[in-house]
Amino acid sequence: MKLENEEFCLEESTIPPGFRLDTPQDQNFYLVEGRILPWKGRVIDVYSPIHIKKSGKITEKKIGSYPSFTRAQVLSALKAALSAYDNGQGRWPAEPLTSRAKAINKFLDQLAGKKKKIIKKLMWEIAKPYVELENEFERTMEFAQTVIETAKKNDVEVRKREKGIIGFVRHEAFGVALCMGPYNYPFFETLSLVIPALLMGNTVIVKPPKFGLLFFQDLLKDFRDCFPPGTVNVIFGDSEVLIPPLMESGDINIFAFIGTSQTANELISLHPKKNRLQTLLGLEAKNAAVVMADADCKASVKEVLLGALAFNGQRCAALKIVFVNKEIVECFLKIMKTEIAGIKVGMPWLKGVRITPLVDAQRIPYLKDLVDDARSHGAEILNPNGGRSFLSLFYPTIIFPVDSKMRIYHEEQFGPIIPIIPFASIETPVKYLANSSFGQQVSVFGQDIPALADFRDRVKCQVARVNINIKCQRGPDSLPFTGRKDSARGDFSPDQIWKSFSVRTTVALREGELAEKLIPRLSGKTG
Repeated sequence: MKLENEEFCLEESTIPPGFRLDTPQDQNFYLVEGRILPWKGRVIDVYSPIHIKKSGKITEKKIGSYPSFTRAQVLSALKAALSAYDNGQGRWPAEPLTSRAKAINKFLDQLAGKKKKIIKKLMWEIAKPYVELENEFERTMEFAQTVIETAKKNDVEVRKREKGIIGFVRHEAFGVALCMGPYNYPFFETLSLVIPALLMGNTVIVKPPKFGLLFFQDLLKDFRDCFPPGTVNVIFGDSEVLIPPLMESGDINIFAFIGTSQTANELISLHPKKNRLQTLLGLEAKNAAVVMADADCKASVKEVLLGALAFNGQRCAALKIVFVNKEIVECFLKIMKTEIAGIKVGMPWLKGVRITPLVDAQRIPYLKDLVDDARSHGAEILNPNGGRSFLSLFYPTIIFPVDSKMRIYHEEQFGPIIPIIPFASIETPVKYLANSSFGQQVSVFGQDIPALADFRDRVKCQVARVNINIKCQRGPDSLPFTGRKDSARGDFSPDQIWKSFSVRTTVALREGELAEKLIPRLSGKTG
């Protein structure tokens, strides 16, 4: 792998035509109270992490801009959401779930027609491989449909008769939901919050992530056309300016957030009515791989690399620390060095590319600091170009041996660094998981069934998912996705997430003639 290779910084004319973004995507309008209005205020420019050459000089490419809302616009969005909800009497929450599902399906149909446009924007803005963005788009559509079908099946009232009392149980809306997704999955993670929030009758305020938000301009007219005024409100700008007024108002009923625990705690602390605030939180993780002495070295290396390096390791479910039994560590490292040398590094439109530019420029000096710190405490970089960077690319890096004196042992790197810890006793990774502030997942590799079962039993109360001979991951989406400790609050799987945006409400009455007359009305039936 050669640094400063021509393929890492191209003249635009050499980029395949289908992947070029020739015109900046400047957003000069916004959505308020169901109206699209021109934006005449300050804007924030967006530059791609994909550098290009112009006349032989390396330059950043401006790919668009978006409005920078002030406190006034944020409070206007909140007012619109409150008015649309109207204490549950608004048009949207009053609609039956089947009608809300129909409106959401109309929105999804319109979204499907913009697939290529959205994917291209995302590729230039966050540099995720194009094929992965295609998968993310399709996954989002499938997730939404599963949520809709699951909620429809479970929305049917539960009628109970016991001790002379008839009870009706329904799922009803909470109120105003603030939804904030992350930059690594800006399409999937954001819409996987917004869709169930809307489905259950809430009105929504969406704050797109710092990176990966240009595609939202393509959704504003669809939000206007598919939902009643004020039902969906999208705010653009600096989170430090936008979010505090919302939380301080006390009018946010649901806080659905994917990001860091520190940010989540700071924002929740601003809410004056914390007992009224429902939270759904996807936070950090330091998922470990544990490679037993009898593991298949080659198979486990391939799975660990998939888990550690997919989208540059910028995934909460990525493998971020690897424990390898001392009996096979030499074999494991030898295979890993060979395998990592064959990983394709380059631009996101390249077939088979795994390592692409990092969207957050501040991440590269942070990753370098982690590597330097590990080396200062005795670790070594094991692969060529490990620890090095070129423009916005950071090369995959194996560091070994890692121990508790190093920052990388404790901190979530969120980048393509693979720290490896040799261990003699299974107590070492078990103790690590027990002491960790995080508890999302763990992967264990081995063949001995009693040993694998014993490991599962010892860590089942430390993490929310134990993967055996496979990498940590969110999917398949039919499985629960949650975490313990500081990793999550709530379950993000499609058969559970809609419950976080609703509350079970009961109507109870005593059996008798009046009750029988009331039943059709309470059931929403006329006959």
